[in-house]
Amino acid sequence: MSLIRLDNVYKIYGQGQENQVNALDGVTLEIDRGEFVAIIGTSGSGKSTMMNILGCLDVPTRGDYYLDGVPVGGCTRRELEHIRSRKIAFIFQGYNLIPSLNVWQNVALPLLYQKVPLAQRRERAMEALKQVEISAKADSRPSQLSGGQQQRVAIARAIAARSPILMADEPTGALDSRTGAQVLELMKGLNRQGTTVILITHDNGIAAQAHRTVRVMDGKIVHDSLWDGVLVDVNPPAVGVAP
Repeated sequence: MSLIRLDNVYKIYGQGQENQVNALDGVTLEIDRGEFVAIIGTSGSGKSTMMNILGCLDVPTRGDYYLDGVPVGGCTRRELEHIRSRKIAFIFQGYNLIPSLNVWQNVALPLLYQKVPLAQRRERAMEALKQVEISAKADSRPSQLSGGQQQRVAIARAIAARSPILMADEPTGALDSRTGAQVLELMKGLNRQGTTVILITHDNGIAAQAHRTVRVMDGKIVHDSLWDGVLVDVNPPAVGVAP
């Protein structure tokens, strides 16, 4: 059974209106445990909308989403919050660190929602900071860190949460190439440890770091490229029509 399954999912804005937009237009997708998948597309292609639905930050207009076999569509807001706190960690381009908290407190924040005791929260936060080699900044504020350091803190937060799924939305977009490569290596390390990684990007070079690439265009999946180089065209041309 797939860890993640979208079945004919639509996300429609302005439904029934003249300016209706199908941000997702009948998307079907399966992702297995332990995969490292890049979802790639240009701005407005629907890739971020897909991540929001996969991450339980939004719900489809119609169609079904199953997470670990559970239909997400019928979940209440509180149930969705519970799923996010237990099963999904996020890394965003903007880091999403809280300025009033120091580094280790930012890393430990998801553990508060998991009701982990304070002493264990700090211990797990420090362990995660050591993994990303920034434990010396544990008592610093985010504003005292470089962009690369802040993204390391965001990754440490994902590590500390011990969620089985990591979703990263353009995590290297604000970083120089060297720091971006380091961030990708950290994500690969999490994947090697068994974390399912879903990377949202517009960059072909970054997407190539994943084991599988799903290309989105105009709200549809148009290609699904597996790690072994086999390219699957999910919208092949009609018989007798030149590609």
